[in-house]
Amino acid sequence: MDWNTALCSLKGHVTYAPDEQPLRERLCAVAPAGSAWRCLRCAVFVLGEPAGSGPADQAPLVARGPALRDTLILRLLAIERFFRAVLFAFLGYAVIRFEHQQGSLRELFDKALPQAKGLAQVFAVNLDTSATVRHLRQLLATKPHTLTLIAAGLFAYALVELIEAVGLWIGARWGEYFALVATAAFLPLEIYELTDRVTTVKIVILVINVFAVVYLLVSKRLFGLRGGRAAYEAARQSESLLAIEQAAIGG
Repeated sequence: MDWNTALCSLKGHVTYAPDEQPLRERLCAVAPAGSAWRCLRCAVFVLGEPAGSGPADQAPLVARGPALRDTLILRLLAIERFFRAVLFAFLGYAVIRFEHQQGSLRELFDKALPQAKGLAQVFAVNLDTSATVRHLRQLLATKPHTLTLIAAGLFAYALVELIEAVGLWIGARWGEYFALVATAAFLPLEIYELTDRVTTVKIVILVINVFAVVYLLVSKRLFGLRGGRAAYEAARQSESLLAIEQAAIGG
């Protein structure tokens, strides 16, 4: 699949008329219906006046090829981070609501449990030794201060995920560093949780986060890897259509 063409079909073409005459001639064609200009993303000639003009070094830097693929992958990761932020914010809100109603819920539980024992015996279930009942008792007996700390932790984690989502969506360098560090910091905890109980959800989350760390580190050349930011910017510049055409003129 040609992502350049696909994105142009969704967002429209990006045309530009450079002031430099040799380069201008390579980007412009005269058709019976009028002049046509090459799209800086998909390289297709588009009828009509260019969307912009000026010196070549002031042309918009349009993501194409590998750079466009990187942008799409980062936005998919941003969407996953956003949904995770919403989930943890909701859990934090649920804990706060539970804290405020904990006393009435404990009272309701204590009243309902004796009444439920008769029905449980029909199904040969002993509520006095039930692990579920034991966990519910522990939850209802949790100190309000502890619940407040749990809610604060959930809200803090939701904020971290939201910052990651925003940074990755806009493609900011700081966002890529933040996402890398924040994701890597939680990997040991996610691996430790697998030693307690292995579930499909835990494995999927771990795989996504490991992929995110490796992908950001390698493709974005963070922390000086593979030449660092200078090499990354140079590679992206070299992929632009204007740079390719300028190189062809120079050759």
